[in-house]
Amino acid sequence: MNDRIEEGLVMTEKDVANSHVSPAAGDEGLVSAFEASSMNAARPVEPPPPDAPIKVLVADDDLVVRRLVCHLLRSRNYEVLEASDGAEALQAVLRERPDIVLTDWEMPHIDGPTLCGRIRSAHLPYYVHVLLLTARNTPENVVHGLQSGADDYLTKPVQRAELLARLNTARRIVAANRQTARLAGTDSLTGLLTQRSFFEHLYHHFSLAKRNGRPLACAVVDLDYFKRINDVHGHLTGDLVLRTAADVLRRMSRDSDIISRHGGEEFCVLLPDTDEAGAEYWAKRLCEAVAAETIRSESGEQLSVTCSVGVAGLREDTLTAEQLVDQADQALLCAKRAGRNRAVRYLAYIDGGNDAEGARTQADIFEGVTAADVMTPIVSPLRADTPTRNAADFFLRSRITSAPVVDDAGKLVGVLSEKDLMVAIATLDGWRRPVSQLMQRQVITYEENTPLRVIYEFLCRVSLRRIIIVRQGVPAGAISRGTLLRWFHCRLAGLGMLPEKDATKAEPKGDDQRELLMRTAQRISDEAEEFIRGLAGDDGDLQARVIATATQLQGLATELLSQSGGNRCVNGAFFSMGANPE
Repeated sequence: MNDRIEEGLVMTEKDVANSHVSPAAGDEGLVSAFEASSMNAARPVEPPPPDAPIKVLVADDDLVVRRLVCHLLRSRNYEVLEASDGAEALQAVLRERPDIVLTDWEMPHIDGPTLCGRIRSAHLPYYVHVLLLTARNTPENVVHGLQSGADDYLTKPVQRAELLARLNTARRIVAANRQTARLAGTDSLTGLLTQRSFFEHLYHHFSLAKRNGRPLACAVVDLDYFKRINDVHGHLTGDLVLRTAADVLRRMSRDSDIISRHGGEEFCVLLPDTDEAGAEYWAKRLCEAVAAETIRSESGEQLSVTCSVGVAGLREDTLTAEQLVDQADQALLCAKRAGRNRAVRYLAYIDGGNDAEGARTQADIFEGVTAADVMTPIVSPLRADTPTRNAADFFLRSRITSAPVVDDAGKLVGVLSEKDLMVAIATLDGWRRPVSQLMQRQVITYEENTPLRVIYEFLCRVSLRRIIIVRQGVPAGAISRGTLLRWFHCRLAGLGMLPEKDATKAEPKGDDQRELLMRTAQRISDEAEEFIRGLAGDDGDLQARVIATATQLQGLATELLSQSGGNRCVNGAFFSMGANPE
C-alpha cells in the first residue's frame, strides 16, 4: 500500500510548460458569485481549541493523486475535505473553513495561484494556511506562487516524508494562530468575548437583520455598586463576583446569543431574532437571577449583588450597529438613575411609557407637524469672512450664544459659539481672525420639512441643545430644547391635555395677577422705547439691535401669555413663540 501511495505522490503533470490554465472567460460569473458569498462566509467565529483536529482541504483535478493524498492524511488523523477543481475548492474554503489548503497548481476554472489570491482577498475572519504543489520549480514560478498568497510550496515529484514534514510545520502554525486568536478574543477572567470580538459579531448580525428585516436587540448589563465590593471585600472577591455574573449570563442566554465583557463590571449581550419587548422580558429575568445568586467570598462571607440592564431593539431609524449599543447604554443609564436593580427599555426612555394610549396620544401631538412649523427663524447669519471683533460685537448686541455661518452663496458652512469666541480673545491677534478659522464645521442640520418627531427624538438622545434647520443648504431657523418645551406647552394646553394646576399652591389672583401682568407689560413698553431711541440716534449696529429687541420682546410676550393663562388665538390656532436663540 505504501508503495502505491509513494508512486501516486511522485506522479508529474503532463507537459507542464505548455499546459498553463487560466480561469475561463465563461467562469467570470462563477468567480463573482464566490466573491459575493465570501462576504457572508466572513462572519465572526470563535477559534477552536489549539488541540482540535486540523481540517485539510485537498484540491486536485487528478482523482488518483487526490485520493492517495487524502488516504495518507487521514491515516495521520487529519480531517480531510476534497475538491476536484479550483472553483469547488474556493467554495469549500468559504463554506467548510479548513485550516490548511493543499492545492495543485494546474486545475480547471481556477488555477492554484489564482485560488490563493481569491482566498487572501476574501478577508476571512480566520487564517488559512495554503500549501501549493507544482512541477514549476524555477525561481520565477516559486516567487509567483508565494506572491499569489501561498505560505509554502512543494515541487513535484512529491516525497511522502517531505509532505508530512511540511504539514507538521503548518499544524504548529495553525495551533499557534488558534491560541493567539483565542487569547485576543476572550476575556481572561470571565471567559466571555472581549469588546473587540463582540463588535465583530455585532456588525455581522446587524447587517443580516437590516437586510432580511429580522429583529435584533442589544442589552448592556452593569453590576450595581461594584466599586463598593472591591473597596470593602478586595479585588479577589470582586473577580469572583464578575465570574459569577458571567456564569449567570451564560445560564440565562441561548446558544445564539453573543455575550461579552465590555470592561470593568459592564457586560454586553446581543440577542438575535429578539425584539425590544422580548429583550426586556429576558433582562428582567436576568436581574432576578443575579439578585438570587449567593456568592461566598474567600473569607467565608456571603454576598449578593444586583444588576441594572438597558435594552434597545433595532428600529428603522437605527443607522449603525454602534447606535444600537449606544441606545441600550442610554437605557442603562436611566435604569441606574431610576434606582438600579431593574431593566429599562430604550423606547420607554424615549416615549415616556409604552402603553398603547400614551403612544397614540404622542403620535397625535406630532401628527402633521414639521420643523418649519416650530423653528425660530434665523434672520441674519454670520458670513465666513466676518472678523472676530465684529462677530463678538454682534453676539453682545443680539444677546445670543451661537450663530450659523454662511458662505458668499448663503450656504451653511459652520456654527460659531461663545466658546469659540472665548478662544479667540485670549490674544490680540485673535480679534482680527475671520470667523471661518474659529467656527465648528460639523453642524447638525435637518431640512425644514423634517417631521418634528424625528427632531424631538434626536434631541432626547443627545446632549446637544440646538440644531439648525436648513432650506436647500441655506439656514432657515433653529430648534432647541427650549423651543420644543414652549411648543409642547402651547400644543397640549390647546388640546386640553395639561393637568390641572395644584390648588394648594399660591397663585396670583385678582388684583395680584393684574399687577403682575402690568409689570410685564411695562417691561415690554420700556424695551420698545429704548429701541425707538436707538433708531433715532442711529448708534451702533442697526441689524444687531433689531435682533436683540425682537428676541427680548418675544420672551416677554411668551411670559405675558403664560401669566394670563391664555393659550389660544381667536380662531383656535396654537400660539407658539419660538425659544430665545441659545
